[in-house]
Amino acid sequence: MASWHSSALAVIYQILGWFAFTVWSISFYPQVLLNFRRKSVVGLNFDFLLLNFTKHSSYLIYNAAVFFSPVVQRQYHDKYGADEMIPVAPNDIAFSIHAVLLTGFTILQVFLYERGGQRVSKAGALVSLGAWLAGLICLIVAFPSGRWLWLVQVFNIIQLVMTAIKYIPQAWMNFRRKSTVGWSIGNILLDLSGGIANILQMAVQSIDQHSTENFSGNVGKLGLSLESIAFDILFVFQHYFLYYEADKVEEVAANTYEALENDPEQAKTSEEHPKNP
Repeated sequence: MASWHSSALAVIYQILGWFAFTVWSISFYPQVLLNFRRKSVVGLNFDFLLLNFTKHSSYLIYNAAVFFSPVVQRQYHDKYGADEMIPVAPNDIAFSIHAVLLTGFTILQVFLYERGGQRVSKAGALVSLGAWLAGLICLIVAFPSGRWLWLVQVFNIIQLVMTAIKYIPQAWMNFRRKSTVGWSIGNILLDLSGGIANILQMAVQSIDQHSTENFSGNVGKLGLSLESIAFDILFVFQHYFLYYEADKVEEVAANTYEALENDPEQAKTSEEHPKNP
């Protein structure tokens, strides 16, 4: 079995991994809290939620299988070399479990709070269904020959594809609305930090092992980080540059409406004595 050549790099690897886990895990909460505070999920794209749940579920299957299954690990070493470390760390497992739970909870909020006329599109539903059907077909193919590493790598590819497309509905929705209200920027900033830390963690392992097999052996983790960083930069640009002024106006209007709803007397006074334009 492979081991670390440098204890210092091993420590840095763990620090980066758990930092990525922490910020990525925390990144789910700003959206959950925003939904709770507004009692509304208007502005949060439902296709994004469905695709995100599919993505994290697929990633959990891959991470859990590679980390816990001796059979999958043996097949990994047969393919990439007996001296290679498996490309899944404990923080990857912890993150995947947490991500599935929090994404599921956010989906629950959709049924509890005001959602306007929003719904999952047929395209989003078909993409998600297609991903699970592909996984099922691959399971049927892999079962007779015991190609378990190939099977879990398929799920890794599924999560990579889901990552590539899951942000598109939200980015397009922001563009169409010319607003990012309802979409938490805190989530994005934390996600960006986690993506950078994830790549650095893989780089540390590669430096220690004098090999890039951990990149090629886990293209899903690498692709996940790169794709997340790219879309996070886009969302930051939308929020702070493209739609910043429009968001401020919309937030002020929403806060005013909420205040009037919570204070009927003030609302009545405003109606009886409207301010001059």
